[in-house]
Amino acid sequence: MATTLKTLRWGDLAVGIMIFVLAALTGCANPKTASSPTSTIATASAPTFNQIPAPSFDGPNIIANAPAAATPSAKPQANVASASGPAAWKPRVPARDWKWIVIHHSATPSGSMAFFDKEHKAKGWDGVGYHFVIGNGTETGDGQIEVTQRWPLQKWGAHAKTIDNRFNEHGIGICLVGNFDVERPSPKQMQSLSRLVAYLSQTYRISPQNVVGHRDTKPTDCPGRFVNIAAIRNAAGATAEGDVNVDTAATAAAAATEIDPAQTAASGELLLELPH
Repeated sequence: MATTLKTLRWGDLAVGIMIFVLAALTGCANPKTASSPTSTIATASAPTFNQIPAPSFDGPNIIANAPAAATPSAKPQANVASASGPAAWKPRVPARDWKWIVIHHSATPSGSMAFFDKEHKAKGWDGVGYHFVIGNGTETGDGQIEVTQRWPLQKWGAHAKTIDNRFNEHGIGICLVGNFDVERPSPKQMQSLSRLVAYLSQTYRISPQNVVGHRDTKPTDCPGRFVNIAAIRNAAGATAEGDVNVDTAATAAAAATEIDPAQTAASGELLLELPH
């Protein structure tokens, strides 16, 4: 009898547990149970089939002949292809906006780039003011062209001061060693000058009219009465065009009659009346 009661108790317990489990499962599946906030949000944000846009097969709109992007204007570069010269004549930096070639004499019987550099520094300048110096056979070779430290850096000149400083800012300074108020430049100096002026004129597009003497920028005797700027222009032009031998043209320029400062306008030179 005791065994039977014990068996019934265990059976009742098992039945009770099964009823509890079934009740719990039925409650979880009850559709009337309140939804959690998370499930509500997920249900609300889920897209329906009607919300999906219809596919398009037209492709993107392509504009025919679209305008080209604007290209910023660049400063014209020096035409280095039209003239040839030694590597030392070619600067290491982009070309300055050169407009003139200004010719000087040293007004001394001798000299060189090193001599003028020391002399100009003694005046408080930043070194020799010319871009090129052409020797006369005293301290350097006759007709030897020295390139000063200003040229490779395309630095402004310090050789032709005027009120607006344009001949320093945009003028290439060339100094021939010698005093050409009392003597003529040597033929070798004129040959070198003709070659150099022809090269610079072509490379930097400087017109013959802008090849001038120092006296054409302000009242001064430089480059001396035995230097004929018009003849130098002609010699450089003939050299550039290959019309005559450079030595022949330069020798003719060196032998040209002296220039009377009062007659510069008649000789084709432009005297600019500018203050010191």
